[in-house]
Amino acid sequence: MMIKQNYELLHAEGSATPIKGWVHGVPLEDSAKQQLRNIAALPFVGPWVAVMPDVHLGKGATVDSVVPTRGAIIPAAVGVDIGCGMAAVRTTLRAKDLPDSLAQLRSSIERGVPVGNGRGGDHGRMPDSIETRLAQSGLVARLELIKAKHRKIRTDKVDKQIGTLGGGNHFIEVCLDESDVVWVMLHSGSRGTGNLIGSYFIEMAREQLAHRVLGFHLPDKDLAFFMEGEALFDDYVEAVSWAQDYARANREAMMSRVLAEMRHRLPTFQLAKMAVNCHHNYVQKEMHGGDELLVTRKGAVSAREGELGIIPGSMGTCSYIVRGKGNADSFHSCSHGAGRVMSRTAARQQITLAQHREATAHVECRKDAAVIDESPAAYKSIDAVMAAQTDLVEVVHTLRQVLCVKG
Repeated sequence: MMIKQNYELLHAEGSATPIKGWVHGVPLEDSAKQQLRNIAALPFVGPWVAVMPDVHLGKGATVDSVVPTRGAIIPAAVGVDIGCGMAAVRTTLRAKDLPDSLAQLRSSIERGVPVGNGRGGDHGRMPDSIETRLAQSGLVARLELIKAKHRKIRTDKVDKQIGTLGGGNHFIEVCLDESDVVWVMLHSGSRGTGNLIGSYFIEMAREQLAHRVLGFHLPDKDLAFFMEGEALFDDYVEAVSWAQDYARANREAMMSRVLAEMRHRLPTFQLAKMAVNCHHNYVQKEMHGGDELLVTRKGAVSAREGELGIIPGSMGTCSYIVRGKGNADSFHSCSHGAGRVMSRTAARQQITLAQHREATAHVECRKDAAVIDESPAAYKSIDAVMAAQTDLVEVVHTLRQVLCVKG
């Protein structure tokens, strides 16, 4: 089947490495475009860079980009929220099974799943089910092997934070689809340990940079890299793989806790077969066009033909369960959300509490000033983002939130 291509070329004239951007109808800052050109100029990046419609400026590498490399890896392109991603499950509940007020359910979920950053976001006492899950995963032993080589990597948060939400744009939601079927959806990653791993290896890459003799210009020290064959390359791959596995296990543990709280307060229900658990900040080896590449998705979801993914909107807007179309030009990828259009600082300055409450009036969620930087106006239009990538995914289900827990 022929797929109509929606991308635009964003690279400067004469550039060796193209930049293909699915950005029609969505805003793209000049600073983000320059950042994309910086990373595309590196000799080990290519054959091209793919840019998703929720693109915006990041640290070192642009958020919502797909960066393939040969023989090298850029820790800052993966970032510090390693393995961050989404999970969703469909239940047998219907809208009519939900109470008129979801306030008690939200409070129950917030008690069952630690939310936010800092001490309050950790387990006081880890639930037995999560303790068993962690013990069976092998994650603790794997991290100890990594720490034996890199003493600065801490291991004391692993058990305290598995099955916890974190802060920022992470969330837990109860949603209804187009047929009023109830879904549970959540967004989180590898928490403090993953952040520490990412930050540590980004700094190690910068230190390595001071000892390299480059035959090319590196426009940003955050694009520091490890080369295949170096010990730190292998160590980083080992550590980032651990963080990605921990992130997936974290989402599974959280989902289990949320469903347990729902079973306490809602009619008896079962889980339907449809469930998704996907990363959108990660790196892995993949075959594309007959070449083995290291593909870094910094805010992008794998969308191979037939593969299910999740594209969430912001608080108060729709989210989507999608099926990939296997578009080779995007390295079989799609966007990971709506993408920020305001920085957190700008959102706090420009969005009023009244505007936030109006935008989330139909959702049982926090209405206080502390979550204004996550209000819908801080994000791009999810409708425009979806319209820009019709050649990457097809919509399977459209979800609307009725309950949202923020960290």
